[in-house]
Amino acid sequence: MRVYIYRSSKKEGLYVYLRDQAQLENLPEPVVNQLGVAEFAMEIELTADRKLGQEDARKVLANLDSQGFHLQMPRDIELQIENEIIDKN
Repeated sequence: MRVYIYRSSKKEGLYVYLRDQAQLENLPEPVVNQLGVAEFAMEIELTADRKLGQEDARKVLANLDSQGFHLQMPRDIELQIENEIIDKN
């Protein structure tokens, strides 16, 4: 499957995988808010046995089939959330 990957302009390590580039316009509002301006990162041919840096290709493919996108969260998301909470207080 041809997959298009976009990076977040707001959060380091946040990526969205799409089956179709036009789906970028149809992402749920909470995803769009987290992405900020989506910056095109790369286009790949994704198969179930392909090695990805941080994701399981089968999970990505399943999410693409079920919801049309896959959201890759930063590895240190818990720390980022904790820092955001501290900054707000």
